[in-house]
This record gives sequence, C-alpha cells and structure tokens, in this order.
Amino acid sequence: MKLKVYADRMSQPSRAVIIFCKVNGINFEEIKVDLSKRQHLSEEFKEINPMEKVPAIVDGRFKLFESHAILIYLACAFPRVADHWYPADVSRTAKIHSVLDWHHSNLRQGAASFVFNTVLAPALGFPLNPQAASQAEKLLSSSLSKIESIWLKGNGRFLLGGFQPSIADLSLVCEIMQLEVLDEKDHSRILGPHKKVQQWIEDTRNATRPHFDEVHTILYKAKTKLAVQRSVRGNSETESSIKKLPSKM
Repeated sequence: MKLKVYADRMSQPSRAVIIFCKVNGINFEEIKVDLSKRQHLSEEFKEINPMEKVPAIVDGRFKLFESHAILIYLACAFPRVADHWYPADVSRTAKIHSVLDWHHSNLRQGAASFVFNTVLAPALGFPLNPQAASQAEKLLSSSLSKIESIWLKGNGRFLLGGFQPSIADLSLVCEIMQLEVLDEKDHSRILGPHKKVQQWIEDTRNATRPHFDEVHTILYKAKTKLAVQRSVRGNSETESSIKKLPSKM
C-alpha cells in the first residue's frame, strides 16, 4: 500500500516530511489536513493522530506521528534513501538526535511563537501578544546564534560539519523558513545578523531543489495575503482613531 502523509504545508514539520519524501523518491499520497479549518481536531484525524497535530503517516497498518520520528522511520524503512540523511554510523546518528532534541525547546519554540504572535494570530482569530512575541524573539535570536557557533562548526556546509544534509538540516531549515511570512523589517532584523545561517539555508535549498521551492510556495502566497490583511487592519484602525477625535466645529 502507498504511504499516506497527512499534512498541511503551512506546518513547518509537514514541509520537512513532504520534501524528504520527494527528494528521496518515496511514493506517497499527500492528504491535506487544513489547520485553518481545524481539520486536525476532527474525530477522523484523531484516529490517525490522537495528539491532533500534523504531520502524521500511515504506512500499511503502521501509524506514526511526530515529524522527527517520521523522518527517522522513512530514512530507515525505504531503501532508496541516501545514507547521509540518517547515517548508519551510530555516533553520527547520535549527534543528529542531539540537534533534533535541542530543536524542540529552542529554535522551534522561539520561531513558532514569534511568528504566531506577530503575524498569524489575527489571521486565525486570536489577539496579538506583544510580550510573548518579545520573549520568543529573544529565544529565536539566541537559537540562531547557537546554530552558527555550535551546530554549524566544522568544514562542511551543513549541521555537524556535514558535507551533505541530514534530516536535522531539513527539519531546522524548514522551521526557519516560516520567517518568510514576516514583514521585511522584522525578517531583516532577525535573520540579517546571521550570515552563516543564511548561507546554510541556501545550501539546503540547493541540495533539495526543485522540491524545496515547490513545497515552500505556500509561504510566499501566505506572506502576500497577510500583508494585505495587515494593511486593511491598519487602515481600519486609523479610520477608527479619526472618528474618535473631538470635533472642532
């Protein structure tokens, strides 16, 4: 039976799994679970993932959720996957696990929270939280600095000094790519100081083309849509403020 991947391309880990499958020639069926429509909360999807999150996969009778676990499974279960994604060398894979474990409570927490509390919340019907955004930005900036000073040390262009990308590169780069939906000012302020991270993103993009660009197209469309929504919201707030001004007549 064909592998089924339940995903929403607006989800960072979903994109990583989809790109991995495409790059490695894994035959799969992509089943969209629209987060904006709360489809991940449906009883039907809970049969796939009781945690109500994407991505999730079904391979025959086998069900699995959590993106890092999925990437490891795919790398081991499908024979056409190149060794550099998840090496047979146990010391190398242990290092990859250290990056993935670090990712959850650092880069992912900072990036996801910052994007949500600066641009996504209003689009999903939630209020902005400037204090949460400020705290998230500190964690995000710290995480980007640690990627440069720790994980990107070595002779190679990829994490842990690798000369080819691993599942850790793909997972972390997809996380950072969500910053594309920010306005240009915020995007430049956060990523601008991290030239090494920018080059690593480009190297990972080049190593996984054309699939990387195709899967991330949704972010560029979302950026345009969110910019329009911010403009409309800003105009409405300006008009509201004008109406509240006392009349001099």
